[in-house]
This record gives sequence, structure tokens and C-alpha cells, in this order.
Amino acid sequence: MTRDDMEQGKRRKKKRYYDYTLLFLVLFLVCFGMVMVYSVSYYNANKYYNDPTLFLRKQAIFGVAGTVLMIFISKIDYRIYVKKLPILPMKPIFFLYLVCILLQLYLVLFGDSTGGSQRWIELGSFGKFQPSEISKICVLLLTAYVVKLAPQRLNSIKGFIRVLLIMAPLIALVVWENFSTALVMGVMLVAICFVASRKKGYYIVIALLLVAVGVVFIVLFPYRLERIEVWRDIENHPKGYQILQGLYAIASGGLFGKGLGQGVQKLGYIPEAHNDMIFSTICEELGMVGAFAVLFLFVLLLWRIFIIAINAPDLFGSLIATGVLAHIAVQVLINVAVVTNTIPSTGIPLPFISYGGSSLLVLMMEMGIVLNVSDRIEEV
Repeated sequence: MTRDDMEQGKRRKKKRYYDYTLLFLVLFLVCFGMVMVYSVSYYNANKYYNDPTLFLRKQAIFGVAGTVLMIFISKIDYRIYVKKLPILPMKPIFFLYLVCILLQLYLVLFGDSTGGSQRWIELGSFGKFQPSEISKICVLLLTAYVVKLAPQRLNSIKGFIRVLLIMAPLIALVVWENFSTALVMGVMLVAICFVASRKKGYYIVIALLLVAVGVVFIVLFPYRLERIEVWRDIENHPKGYQILQGLYAIASGGLFGKGLGQGVQKLGYIPEAHNDMIFSTICEELGMVGAFAVLFLFVLLLWRIFIIAINAPDLFGSLIATGVLAHIAVQVLINVAVVTNTIPSTGIPLPFISYGGSSLLVLMMEMGIVLNVSDRIEEV
């Protein structure tokens, strides 16, 4: 063999492709989220808890823990979740499904009631835990696995119904107390099935049926109907205060904003501004330029996930990336739509930026799985 042949062979040698661009985007968004959480929360944290850094420290703890967890998960072969392990009597994904069902049942019976609904499990000094966040990962992995076993079945509506029936018990338990999270889970399920199926026409029927089911669950709960009434008359309804103040913040920010930390509406005017309404403060302090820059970062993030999805080494990895893409995209769209009063209010945080430990940890776990899918891609 000549030297030229040996050099050509080396050039053809394949190597792993770990998406460091995606990793950087995630870490940047998490760090930016910490900056905004502090900017939004320091006044109220100092006023009510005599500790201006309270929420920043809590978010930083979850951010660091999430980063470690993300990197750790990114080194675990994603296919292990659907393999039978000697330490478990069943495949890990089915074990996770069982655990999620039990957690949601516990939540319905003994969960901590907040804002008229039971969404949290009290963990004492460790704070609260939202089981529906873990259920998102379960829906993601189990749906991708079931579809991967027989993707050709999704060429008819019967195949979709089969997948839906498997996930129905878990989603039904979630939707009973947390409609917004169940909506995200439903979008993830439909997105995975839609990508895997060759025939797409029957999804029009599915969309109509899901809308009908959503209307039923809205009608069954008076507080959900009230949110629609608030949305229709935001200026005069007594419970439209939060969204109205958020709109004031967006309008007062103008093109370039008032400057980081200089916002006014967060000073007691917008309740819980560091949670779901944090995008309104971004608009106020950084202006439309800053807001669009944040949205552009999310577009880049989704683009990197899309690239991983279309280059994944197998269908299972591709469907996992598709589900994560749908998850982040729908949360960003719904959060921004709620803050701008485009749709009725619902509790959806802005990914990686809004304050909240359960949401941040689960998102970073998902990103760890996607990074592992990218690590299994081989390039010349």
C-alpha cells in the first residue's frame, strides 16, 4: 500500500460528531436566563425575603445541576433506554412509564394545591417537584420507541390510534390538572407520529378531534373558561391585571429597551414576573431588538436539533430529536403568545429562561439525550 493510499484511508476514517454548537446555545440561554431571573426578581426577593439573590441562587443551583446532568446523559447511549437491563425486570422506558403513572396518581390524590390545581409534590426543605415534567421525557422516549417498532403502521389512522392508546393513561392523568403541559405532550406525540408516517392526510381529522377534546376539557373546568373571558376583555376584567401589566412592559420597552435592570413593571406590578411572564421584562429592558435576538437564539437552537434529527444514525434517534424540537418550539410559541395576549393565559414557561427547577432540569436532560444522538452521528 502506497503512502497516498494510507493518507486517503485516514481521510475516510469516520469520527464521532458531537454538536458543540448546540451545547453552547443551551449554556448561553441558561446563563442569560439567570441574568434575567436576577434582574426581574431582585426587588421582590429583597422586599419579601430580605435576600435579593434568593431566586438567582436557586436557579443557579438547578442550572449547574442541569448542566452536569446534561453532559452525563449526553455520554449515555440513548438506545439503552429501550434495552432490557439485568438490574430491571423490564425495559427502562416501561419502568419510567410506570413510575410516571404512579407519580401522577399520587399527585391527584395528595398533591400540593396551587392556584386551584394540584401540580406539585411537596419535598420538604428541597422545595416542590412537578411530576408532569418527567412525564414529558416519558412521552418523548416511549412514543419514539413504539413508532420505531412499526413505522409503516402510521400510514393509516389506526396506527396513530394505537400509539395514542398506549400514551392515553399518562396524558389523561396530566391533562386533568395541567392542561398546558398535556398540550405540550400531545404536540410532541403528534409531531413524532407525523414525521414517521408517509401518509399525512388523516392528520387533519386528528387535529380536529384533538381540538374537540381540548374544548371539552376547557368547558369542564370553570377556571379555564374564565381565562378565555379574561383574554377577550383584558382591559376590564379584574383578573386581566397580570397580562395587562405585561403588555405595558412590552410597549414601554420600545426598540432598544430601558436597559438591563432598569425595568419598572417588575417592581411589584407584574405578579411572579420571573416565571412565565419573564419575556415581557426582556422586552421592557432590552427592547424589541433584544427580544428578537432571544427568539433568534431559539431559532438557531431548533435548527441544530433539526440537523441532528435528519442525520441521526437510526429512526429512534431521529424521532427523539424531533420530539425535543417540537417540545421547545411549542413552549416558546405558547409563552410568547400568552405574554403578548395573542392566546388565553396558560402556565407555560419560556424554555431555559423562566425561573423553575423542574422545567429547567427536564429540558437539559432532553438536550443531553439529543447531544448523545449527535454523538452517534459519524462523519467522514
